[in-house]
Amino acid sequence: MNLLAIAQIAVSILIIFLILLQERASAGGVGGLFGGGGGEGYYQARRGLEKFMFVLTIILVAVFAGLALLNLVL
Repeated sequence: MNLLAIAQIAVSILIIFLILLQERASAGGVGGLFGGGGGEGYYQARRGLEKFMFVLTIILVAVFAGLALLNLVL
């Protein structure tokens, strides 16, 4: 197993972790991560930690796609 495949596996695990955290956070804001409620179906802009996780997920998906293409070419 080469370094490229290991990097791709690591990035995919991080993406899964971040997506699961975002799903939990959308249930009630960041407070939903720690058992808080308050998600009664209204829309609220992403701020702070939620926005950071959202942007980091997008970046990691782009890195994953790049690694997949690089793995395909090599």
